[in-house]
Order: sequence, then C-alpha cells, then structure tokens
Amino acid sequence: MKFCRFITANGSRFGRVETRDGHDVIVEELGAPQMQVTGAGVPEQIVLPEPGAGKVLDEPFPLERARLLTPFPVVSKILCVGRNYAAHARELNHEIPAEPLIFSKPPSALLAPGGEIVRPAISQRVDYEGEVGVIIGRRCHLLAEGESAKPYILGFTIINDVTARDLQNKDGQWTRAKGFDTFCPVGPIVNTELDPWSGIQVQTRVNGELKQDGNTRDMLFTIDRIVQHISQFCTLLPGDLIATGTPEGVGPVQAGDVLEVSIEGLGTLRNPVVNA
Repeated sequence: MKFCRFITANGSRFGRVETRDGHDVIVEELGAPQMQVTGAGVPEQIVLPEPGAGKVLDEPFPLERARLLTPFPVVSKILCVGRNYAAHARELNHEIPAEPLIFSKPPSALLAPGGEIVRPAISQRVDYEGEVGVIIGRRCHLLAEGESAKPYILGFTIINDVTARDLQNKDGQWTRAKGFDTFCPVGPIVNTELDPWSGIQVQTRVNGELKQDGNTRDMLFTIDRIVQHISQFCTLLPGDLIATGTPEGVGPVQAGDVLEVSIEGLGTLRNPVVNA
C-alpha cells in the first residue's frame, strides 16, 4: 500500500495513493494508523488501516495538488547513515567506513513536501543529499546478526539529508550541520511494498538539472545491516526514521533553487530553498 498524510478543511488526514496513467492520486481517505503499546505504555507497533475500509473518494485527487504533511505527526528520532555509498565518500575525500557510520537529526528538522528549506545565515555552504528513508513499524532492539529487518519496517519514503557542509567540516561532528530546522524534508508518500534490496534508482535534481543518479544496489551496508547495527545501541520505536545514505553528486544550493529527490516507487520530494 502507498499512503500519504495531507491537510483538509477538517484537519490532517491519511490517504491511500495509487498510480494511474503515470500520476499519483489519492483514492481513499483512510483512518489514522493505530499505535499499539505495551502494558508499560511503550510504543510497540503501528497498525495500518485496511485498504478499502475508509472513505473512497468520488474523484481521485492528484497528489501534486494536495497540501502534504510529513508521513507521521510524531517521530521520536531520526538516525542517518554517513558514507554508505563509496563514490560519495570519495567525492568528499573521506575514508570508507568499516561499519555503518551513524549520526542523528532532531525531529525539529522535519519538513513537509513543498516546505521551504532555510539556509542559515551562519553557513556559507548548504548541500542536498537525496536518500531512501526507512520508517520503523515495530519496536526493534538487539536484532540478531543476519536477521532480516523486514518484519520491523513499516515502509519507505524519501529523505533529503540537507547539510551545512562548512559547519560539518568545522565542527568535526555533525549534529549542528545536520540539525537545523527544515534540514530533513521527508515524503511525499510511504510505500509499504517497496523493495530497495533489489535495487532502485535515487536521483536528485536542482532546478531540473540531474545532480545525483545512484542505485541502492551500491550501498556499502544493506538495510538489514543498518537496522541491526543501530538496534545494538538504541531501541528503534515505531515511527522512527532512518536515512540510508546518499549517492555521489552532492553539491551546494542557493536561495531560489528548487530541489527534487526522485526515487522509484516513491515519487518526487520537492522543496524550494530560501535564505534565513
């Protein structure tokens, strides 16, 4: 199933998305996903509504005309993988990591499709980084080596890991450079049936010009390995986001630019850039 979250006159709603004649359209208004919790109140699992159980729209509504929101209203954490494509590590003159290199973004960095990416005044270089995003659907702790991560994944989306590159190099650690408000655009949809393991294209365009063109087959660390590695030091909770790394071709953006990250099966995440 593919779904999105969008604004209506009556507040936020979830919608089931289908591709018809090459265009994504909202065909059904779904009930909100339910969060199952343990007896101690710990989030355990997200349960999605069944397709067909909601309100089918009389006329499919084009996704590109909807006022889209981030896929889930609450995210406890955003964890990201650095240098997960060898060519990207080389283009920044960085060493290839021996194990997944993990950093985080605060949830306050989240930005909906169409929202403005704000270049902070203290940074002279802000880069785009298009990535496949993993949404955790079930609490995951101490995943065994070699165990599949699929039972713990709700679905996949697009993330733009916006980065203040000069501050990243200056600080020597990445929290500030990756964590500015608006530095984590995500969406436009969630696809629960996507198969990045088999290889899907990840492309980024700036003002329509292709800048990144990679494939998840080239990841140094698979999604299973990434989830397993993270789960050894922190519990992944339902709704958590993981950005799986970016292909080569990153570069700076300026106010007035429009960034478009396109991934097979996930559509296009589009955001304009402005100065603070």
